[in-house]
Amino acid sequence: MSSTDVVELILQDHRRMEDLFRAMRNVEADRAAALEEFADLLIAHASAEEDKVYPALRRYKNVDGGDVDHSVHEHHEANEALLALLEVEDTSSKGWDDKLEELVTAVNHADEEERTLLNDARENVGDDRRAELGRAFREARAQYLEAGCGSIENVRKLVAATSD
Repeated sequence: MSSTDVVELILQDHRRMEDLFRAMRNVEADRAAALEEFADLLIAHASAEEDKVYPALRRYKNVDGGDVDHSVHEHHEANEALLALLEVEDTSSKGWDDKLEELVTAVNHADEEERTLLNDARENVGDDRRAELGRAFREARAQYLEAGCGSIENVRKLVAATSD
C-alpha cells in the first residue's frame, strides 16, 4: 500500500470493491458485514474523488470535463443502488440478491467511466502531482471512513441531496 499515486490508490479501491462483491454474492459469507465495509468504502472513495481529485483533473486541458461530470453522475447512480440494497433487511432474500446485482451493475459502470479519466490522468498529470493528489485523496477518504459515511442515514442524505 506504499504507493501514493492517485491512479493506483483508486484502482486498489476498485479491486477491494470487487472482492466485497464476491463476498456479498456468497451465501456462506457474512453478507451484512461485507455490505457494511462496501458501503463505507464506496461513499468514502467517491466523496474523496469528488472533493480532491476531480476538481484538480478539470484543470488539465487534455482531461475531458465531460468525463468528470459523467463520473459524478455515475457516483449518484451507484449511491441510489447502494441505498436500495441497504434498505433490504434480509440478506438471504431474493430481493437482496436482485438489489445486489443492480448495485454491481451501477458500480461496474462507474468503474468503466472512471478508467477513461484515470488513463487521462496517467497520461497528462505528472508523477509528483499524482502523488500529491494521492495523499489528498487518501486523507479525505480516511476522514469519510472515520465518520461512518456508509451508514444508511448518511447514504439517504446523499441520495436526497442529489435528487433535488
